[in-house]
Amino acid sequence: MKPIIGIFAHPDDEVFGPGGTLAKFAREGRDVYLICVTDGDAGENSSTDTRALGEIRREELQASADILGVKKVFFLGYKDGTLSNNLYHEIARKLEKILTNLQPEIILTMETRGVSGHLDHIAVSLITSYVFEKLQFIDELWYYAISEEERKLYEKYFIYFPPGYTASEIEKTVDITSVWEQKEQAMHMHASQKHDIDKLLGVFLQLPKKEYFLLLTKDTE
Repeated sequence: MKPIIGIFAHPDDEVFGPGGTLAKFAREGRDVYLICVTDGDAGENSSTDTRALGEIRREELQASADILGVKKVFFLGYKDGTLSNNLYHEIARKLEKILTNLQPEIILTMETRGVSGHLDHIAVSLITSYVFEKLQFIDELWYYAISEEERKLYEKYFIYFPPGYTASEIEKTVDITSVWEQKEQAMHMHASQKHDIDKLLGVFLQLPKKEYFLLLTKDTE
């Protein structure tokens, strides 16, 4: 079976996003990989660890990935908050090299509004979309999305938090009940982001144990 690869902007996007789906793929015997574009070094540190935040968050992502069953994490090493359009093609070339080597069947990333509107999320989503269209061996791109119901539970984030998606817009729903404890344990590996974990768990625990996706396939292009 061909691998599955998740492509995200920051450490913790993998588990605050489609971590349950990644864990299910791994449990089914698929080789799952992660590509993390930035080190998340511009964020807040809620832990007592005084090392450089980027170093802490790389370690946290590796610990999270181990719990989810991820085979390997690739770190591209960009600075958090810097993914402007002058870097798009450089990042795309690095993604293309990794993807060509691994030959995945499915890649996953945030939907094109970045779920929360975070500009790094949006940049990575757009770059991933570009690479997907370029590389013909990848069959499907799964865009992680949130539902309208879930969106209502979130507080304001940065300046603008985009709307969620309607049931008719969501094209794939993955039941993550069987791996929920695994996902929650992986979330707690991101101890430096406890401020976000507490908020997000409060939302997740009010919702069905499901993850939602928009799909892009070579057949629909």
